[in-house]
Amino acid sequence: MEDFTPVSGLLGGLLIGLAVALLLWLNGRLAGISGIVGGLVPGGARDGWWRWAFVAGLVLGALAYVLVAGGADAVEVTASLPVLVVGGLLVGFGTRLGSGCTSGHGLCGLARSSRRSVVATAVFFGVAMLTVFVGSHVL
Repeated sequence: MEDFTPVSGLLGGLLIGLAVALLLWLNGRLAGISGIVGGLVPGGARDGWWRWAFVAGLVLGALAYVLVAGGADAVEVTASLPVLVVGGLLVGFGTRLGSGCTSGHGLCGLARSSRRSVVATAVFFGVAMLTVFVGSHVL
């Protein structure tokens, strides 16, 4: 957190909120990435054009940031590949089990005062804190 800047955090939050609101107002869809990407797999939803546009926007937005900022921030991954794969599969299973991910429940669900999203978001963050504690202090 040594590079935290409230202005960039506020600007990023406002842009995410604007994107979520625009998708809901203009397309009637919730911006949960697990549901959006889940609709792109074979046998998924038939309304794929806006899903591809959303995913393309995520990738192009990251590329635009790298171009404007003059490079990407360094990210250090200390976990092994098997741990990352198992973690990714567990997150995917959990989002399907919980009918959504942190973006869907945390951004859209909480903004709509959904009780299910309040519970899901509390569970997500509680398990994340427990996982970090166990990974950092127990294992």
